[in-house]
Amino acid sequence: MKNSAEHHWVIVEEDGKRLDIFLKEYLSHLSRNFLQKLIQEGNITVNSKVEKPSHPLKRGDEINIVIPSSERPALQPEPLPLDIVFEDEHIIVVNKPGGMTVHPVYPGQKGTLVNALLYYTSRLSQAGDPLRPGIVHRLDKDTSGLMVIARTESAHLALSMQFKKREVEKRYLALVRGKPSRVEGVIDVKIGRSIKGGLKMVPEGMFARQAVTCYRVLKSWDKWSLLEVHPVTGRTHQIRVHLKTLNCFLVGDRLYGGKPGRDFPIPVNRAMLHSNLLGFFHPARREWMKFEAFPPQDMEDTINYLEKKYGFKG
Repeated sequence: MKNSAEHHWVIVEEDGKRLDIFLKEYLSHLSRNFLQKLIQEGNITVNSKVEKPSHPLKRGDEINIVIPSSERPALQPEPLPLDIVFEDEHIIVVNKPGGMTVHPVYPGQKGTLVNALLYYTSRLSQAGDPLRPGIVHRLDKDTSGLMVIARTESAHLALSMQFKKREVEKRYLALVRGKPSRVEGVIDVKIGRSIKGGLKMVPEGMFARQAVTCYRVLKSWDKWSLLEVHPVTGRTHQIRVHLKTLNCFLVGDRLYGGKPGRDFPIPVNRAMLHSNLLGFFHPARREWMKFEAFPPQDMEDTINYLEKKYGFKG
């Protein structure tokens, strides 16, 4: 099928898991509805046979996935600035600015990282959601920093497996109102959806899943702190929800910060969270790669304000 994305997968690790559950766990970048549609329309086969979503897998099964070109909406390339940190024929590592959405949520949406990438290159992986070509993981709109983009379908799957197996190293800088009682620690609190609905996630909410975050205080000034944060898991809004359990609120965070998050003496236009370190195995060569990115100017300006006003307290 012209322009269709197709890839194969051989199961080598476990027996008995349902097909739909396996696909959702190992292809978390694809939506559940999209996967179910592919299964129902015969675009996902096991050992060359169309199976039900409940089909139990066994070691050695071969899965074939085809994403038809007809399922891919037209996305508009845009000449938006990109900060490319590294690229080769398999991947692109980009330093995303704060305030930029990663991918469109509906056909025709503009101004996203995907729109910029489509203008920059004609080669992005088609193994994912049709609105997310090349996107293996994501950062919230406000969050700045490092992301890895897949150019090939094989790179997409290999990187997705690394995220699933927690082989990827991710570290963030978080400027917060508040100071943890300990200089460093581990937050091990399940995260689920709020019973009130909406976008918010909460500790021990509906359908709560394990979430683990390590943190370390780098600097503190009066009632503000700069933290290094290492999310071991990758739940939605994990850092913001976990920091809130320490009574720490991201400066500028309008969703979770409340009044404490807005309590800053100079204007702040986004949540002060930056992905400053990203490490992973190259999907083709399996060599370990690590990238670092300094905080963007708006975060530097905010930190510099605190140091000038209060001095470095350690």
